[in-house]
Amino acid sequence: MTNPCLRFPVVLSCAAVAALSLAGCKPSGAPKVSAPPPVPVQVATAVREDVPRRIDSIGAVQALRTVAIKSQVDGIIAEVHFREGDDVKAGDLLVTLDRRPFENSLRIARADVVNARAEAAKAEADLERYKRLDQQEAISKEQFAQLTTKAETTKALLQAKEAAVSNSELLLGYTQIRAPISGRTGQRLLHEGALVKANDNAFSLVTINQLAPVAVTYSVPESSLDAIRTALAEQRAGVAVTERTSGLKREDGKLEFVDNSVDATTGMITLKAVFPNADKALWPGRFVNVVTQVGIDRDATVVPSTAVQTSQNGSTVYVLKADKTVELRTVKVLRTAGDTTLIAEGIAPGEVVVTDGQLRLLPGVKAEPRKLADAVGAATAPKPAAKS
Repeated sequence: MTNPCLRFPVVLSCAAVAALSLAGCKPSGAPKVSAPPPVPVQVATAVREDVPRRIDSIGAVQALRTVAIKSQVDGIIAEVHFREGDDVKAGDLLVTLDRRPFENSLRIARADVVNARAEAAKAEADLERYKRLDQQEAISKEQFAQLTTKAETTKALLQAKEAAVSNSELLLGYTQIRAPISGRTGQRLLHEGALVKANDNAFSLVTINQLAPVAVTYSVPESSLDAIRTALAEQRAGVAVTERTSGLKREDGKLEFVDNSVDATTGMITLKAVFPNADKALWPGRFVNVVTQVGIDRDATVVPSTAVQTSQNGSTVYVLKADKTVELRTVKVLRTAGDTTLIAEGIAPGEVVVTDGQLRLLPGVKAEPRKLADAVGAATAPKPAAKS
């Protein structure tokens, strides 16, 4: 009878032989499982730079001062000394009215002064002569009082006549209408021979707009008011504008005015900036894009805004590591400035972040950086013709 203890080694040996036989019979051409290809992505490098804090808005150019020229006296236009669209300086002669009626009034007023002066001199001389008689009690007190009253009356009349002369001279001066400010003239509304009335509300001779310097009026949300007031108090509030049609840029604006209340309907507050506009390129009435700089974030870590995604855990960024794998990081965003985002925590300058292709990524997946130009070229390249 065979010993049972001797049977187990035989069985184990047979199992080993069977395993080796199966291994030898496995087909040599079986496919091998390969790693997935890297995910193509676009990347950018986080940089450290100074980023201005700015408030964007839309405004309109307006003349810093506008004056509608009117006549201060009734008269007839004798001569016009400017052309439409002329640049004039303060004090330049614009219009001359017919002077003859005013010159005649001045002559009459001066003649009245001569007559009043003679009467006042006679009354004063009579009063001095009768003072001695009054001291000697040679005349009555009533008679002396009448002489005193006459002297005072003629003196007052002389002053009134002299004032009439001054007024006539003033009215004569108003026949020469001069520019009160420097600027550019607009359309001429009245011509030679036209009758003008003093301070006529219906008509003005011409309107002058001051173009240099010039103002830009715009509105910002009330949430920006504190930052603007702080920058204005510290004299670091700079304003730049860009014309929406021509693209003309001006960066030398100075914030001069902040309105004293917020519009309760719109929640906006009106501001006004002044530009030197020496070349008169900014034109009243045109719309401009306005940028108000209220400060600078210095040495900030900046990435493209497309690199930052929002999740349930907050803002996240995929970082491409040296071994071409990606890491998902939660970051703290300081603020967004246009197409860039300032990162307060989570990203260091010099690290590479993914800006496009995040939907195909998972932490630890390998990625292949591609330039934007390469991606565009691949998308627009002509496809080979299909073989028939």
